[in-house]
Amino acid sequence: MRTSTKRLAGGLAAAGGAGIATWALVRPRLERWGATDAEVAAKLPGDAHVPNAAIVTTNAVTIHARPADIWPWLAQLGWRRGGLYSYDWLDRLFGYLDRPSAEEVLPDFQQLHVGDTIPIGRGLSWPVLEVEPERALVLELLPGKVTWSFALVPVNGNATRLVTRSRCAPPETLRERLTLMAIEPPAFIMTRKMLLGIKRRAEALARRRAPGG
Repeated sequence: MRTSTKRLAGGLAAAGGAGIATWALVRPRLERWGATDAEVAAKLPGDAHVPNAAIVTTNAVTIHARPADIWPWLAQLGWRRGGLYSYDWLDRLFGYLDRPSAEEVLPDFQQLHVGDTIPIGRGLSWPVLEVEPERALVLELLPGKVTWSFALVPVNGNATRLVTRSRCAPPETLRERLTLMAIEPPAFIMTRKMLLGIKRRAEALARRRAPGG
C-alpha cells in the first residue's frame, strides 16, 4: 500500500512539474496572442491605474468592421446584459451569466459612463474606470490590483484592431500568487474566445449595415 501511495504521489508530482514547465514555455506567447510588437510596447488606456504591474497581458484581433460596429458589443457586456461572448456554457456553469450571450445589439445597454458597474453574476462586478465610445473601455476587475482595458484602433475604413490588456499588481501573499498561476490559463482561453466572439458579431453587424446588406 505504501509503495502504491508513493508511486501515486510521485506520478502526481511529475505531472504537476510537467504542467508547470509546459506553461512556463507557452506563457510568453499567450501573454501576447495576436498582438504585434508595437501593440505590446504601446501605452494603452488604463495602464496608469496599475503602474507597477507584475503581469501584463496584451491580446489582439483584427476585425473587418469599423469601431462603430464593434463598440456596441463592448458597451453591453455583462450579466443580464449582452453577456461575455466567450464559452457561454462555462460562464453559465460558474454563474457569471444566466443566458447565452447576445447576438444582437441591445439598445437599452448602449449608454456606459465612468462610475457605472458591469454586473458579472456570482463574480465581482466590474467598475468602469474609463470610457470613450468607439475608442476605449477600462474596467477594474479587482480594486487597485487588476484592470482590463479594450482599445479600438482603426486600420483603415473597413478594419479595426481590437486590443485588450490586463494588468495585475504584484501578489502580496503566497495565496495570491498561487491564485494568479491557477487562473492565467483559463483566463487566456476565455479571453481569446471572447475576442473571436466579438469579431464574429461585429463583422456580421457590418455586413448588415453595408449598402445592400
